[in-house]
Amino acid sequence: MFQDSPIYDRLVAERGDVPTQTRREAERVSRELEYVMRPLQSFGAGPTPDRQASPGTGWQRTALLPGTLPH
Repeated sequence: MFQDSPIYDRLVAERGDVPTQTRREAERVSRELEYVMRPLQSFGAGPTPDRQASPGTGWQRTALLPGTLPH
């Protein structure tokens, strides 16, 4: 990626190859998420062509009355 870059080489020597570590971790998390989501897909948890998701069934924030704080 950074050929003939003494600054980058020095940073890698001091701190490790952070971009490569980050990419590997992102790939690992992606694989785990794919594995975890597989059972949901097999049970038909997602919307299908004959069964569309109805609007408003996702996460929603509830409104607070003026002057009230959540506990």
